[in-house]
Amino acid sequence: MSAKNAVSSIVLAGAVTAALASLAAAAPLSKAEGDAAVAAGKTKCYGVALKGQNDCAAGPGTTCQGTSTVDYQGNAWKFVRGGTCETLELPGGRHGSTMPLKRDMTK
Repeated sequence: MSAKNAVSSIVLAGAVTAALASLAAAAPLSKAEGDAAVAAGKTKCYGVALKGQNDCAAGPGTTCQGTSTVDYQGNAWKFVRGGTCETLELPGGRHGSTMPLKRDMTK
């Protein structure tokens, strides 16, 4: 195999690995992952995740984990330490909620 072909193979392998990793990151949380978070004392907190960093429930037009389309999207949640959700301070005087919110929704 020539050096050019070897480099091309390495680049292709890296691209395939990156693509598979991004698909895995966007997959829904498994039941085991959700159960582990709850067992660790974490609760779902709506409206606190940054764009693309929610744990799940990103509303209509999205599939789940990592699919929120705006920062602090009200119907997208992230696991946070139990008892801290509603005290989290966000830009603009907003706070997290244990229930879905109607603010900062996708357009």
